[in-house]
Amino acid sequence: MLEFQRPVLDSLRQPLETGKVDVARANAHVSFPARVQLIAAMNPCRCGHLGDPSLACSRAPKCAADYQSKVSGPMLDRIDLHVEVEPVSAADLALPPPAEGSAQVAARVAAAREVQGARGAEAGVRTNAELDGEMLERFATPDEAGRALLMQAAERMRLSARSYVRMLRVARTIADLAGAEQIGRVHVAEALSYRRQAPRA
Repeated sequence: MLEFQRPVLDSLRQPLETGKVDVARANAHVSFPARVQLIAAMNPCRCGHLGDPSLACSRAPKCAADYQSKVSGPMLDRIDLHVEVEPVSAADLALPPPAEGSAQVAARVAAAREVQGARGAEAGVRTNAELDGEMLERFATPDEAGRALLMQAAERMRLSARSYVRMLRVARTIADLAGAEQIGRVHVAEALSYRRQAPRA
């Protein structure tokens, strides 16, 4: 992701928000559909060895802050899930496969998508990512414990209004995957765990 210049990355902000690309020329203004699923990856720093003292460069951890600052806060706001992946060792490759296989995960995802489609059928909403306004309040309001946790985290993490709304959508999806009708504290906690902010210079 960080091989692209910051202005290029920031040009994705509006399409990610609206699901369309607007092209304006002298005599015409055209909109193209652009509802996409963005998947991006980046190293923690330029050398890629931030977490390993034996391999990290002499500028760590400042090098990580400088490197990751190429991604603006507003751009990070539009990425729902931030997942840090630890390096895989040779010993990790010898571990047995996870208890839940790909087919089982796919079945849970399909069931959750079906629930979401049925929930928003009247309004033409297919997924939780499209929940907004009254529908968001109706279907993505956590229980009392979940709301308390979310408000605490919003203050501590200084979540923007956009991040707050996206956290509700992610928590709703996590609850759907678990087969839960109401968003609870555990679903909010998991959604928040995916909201790590990259360090900025």
